[in-house]
Amino acid sequence: MKRYRQFRLSLGWQILIGLVLGIVLGVVFYGNKTAITAMQNIGTMFISLIQMIVLPIVVACLITGIANMGDLKKLGRIGGKTIIYFEIMTTIAIALGLLMGNIFHPGDYIDIHQLHASNISQYVQTAKTVSHNGIWSTVMGIIPTNVFKSLSAGDMIPVIFFAVFFGLGTAAIGEQGKIILDFMNAVAEAMFKVTNWVMHTAPIGVCALIGVTVAEMGLKALAPLGYFIILAYITMAIFIVVVMGIVGKLFGLNIWHLLRVIRDEMVLGFSTASSEAALPRIIDKMGKYGVSEGIVSFVIPTGYTFNLDGSAIYQSLAALFLAQAYGIHLSLSQQITLLIVLMITSKGIAGVPGASFVVLLATISTIGVPVQGLAFIAGIDRLVDMGRTVVNVVGNSLAAVIIGKSEHEFDTAKSDQYLAEIRAGHARAITK
Repeated sequence: MKRYRQFRLSLGWQILIGLVLGIVLGVVFYGNKTAITAMQNIGTMFISLIQMIVLPIVVACLITGIANMGDLKKLGRIGGKTIIYFEIMTTIAIALGLLMGNIFHPGDYIDIHQLHASNISQYVQTAKTVSHNGIWSTVMGIIPTNVFKSLSAGDMIPVIFFAVFFGLGTAAIGEQGKIILDFMNAVAEAMFKVTNWVMHTAPIGVCALIGVTVAEMGLKALAPLGYFIILAYITMAIFIVVVMGIVGKLFGLNIWHLLRVIRDEMVLGFSTASSEAALPRIIDKMGKYGVSEGIVSFVIPTGYTFNLDGSAIYQSLAALFLAQAYGIHLSLSQQITLLIVLMITSKGIAGVPGASFVVLLATISTIGVPVQGLAFIAGIDRLVDMGRTVVNVVGNSLAAVIIGKSEHEFDTAKSDQYLAEIRAGHARAITK
């Protein structure tokens, strides 16, 4: 019997096709308000679908993971390792951004006053609110007074705080807690099934999100800032391949194997510029890759809030770029101060909408850069955000593996088997 080749596109390829189609539609409908509104609404609906499933998955996985861990001392040790790891990687990311900015001087090649200024009033207002509330307000906001209110508002930090204690409480009541764990496991499985359904709409959502971005600003708007965008992407690539590669090697992990496992999630994060979009699948995949459930359920959601290496690279590079564009020379001590301020500020407003821009607003004034300067790079923020989201997705996946290995809760045999299944699955996608 004659055999025929069967071609089946993976999710990653479907999303890439949606990405290209979105660019084409954006060019065709440039400035068309009706088309922009339609694409904006379609893209928003896709992101809303993702947001609908994120918190139920995080809560269910975190409660079951912590309950199965069942040891407050162990949780404290894992939490301490996680925070220290996040802080070290964030510091390296900020330093790398400053290093690349000092070597290649992206701000020297543009006339800042000839750039198109975008409206940043919403970010300014958010920055004022955060600055007014101060760090104590952020710390106190970790503890939810009403967990249902936090769930409805999508506040990840207080939800994580509650889920950790609920998981510990479930473990403490022993056999009585089994019914809770069975229920939470069922919730997680059901939501992962829903995630698979939602992912079928990803190419359409991506097409709309990219289309509206290009249709609103046009490709010509990218030309003056092209060098800065390219340098940002190169810096992020160096961080993934070199920095994360070295860290992975120190713990016996080949970074290319990890990238193969999460390639679809990287494409999804890149095209949507949303870490939330990839979060449910990353939680699922890291468990299948061999990391214990407790560590995955704690590290991934926490990293989503605190381990934003891509954002850290962008913030330091953008701050230096604006200083150079305005002709402001920063001494070594000023740049060290900038690094410290970025470290503190980025952690102080974790979870705030438009956090990267708000961090820059709260930071650049300390080095003498006019706040209005951010209006000139606001238009390309989404394009750079696509790249930094990829870094964040890879960084959180790597963090789960590193913490798992440090706790001897990484199943190497399971990892090798899952990687082999992915390779075999890719082969079956091409030929039957």
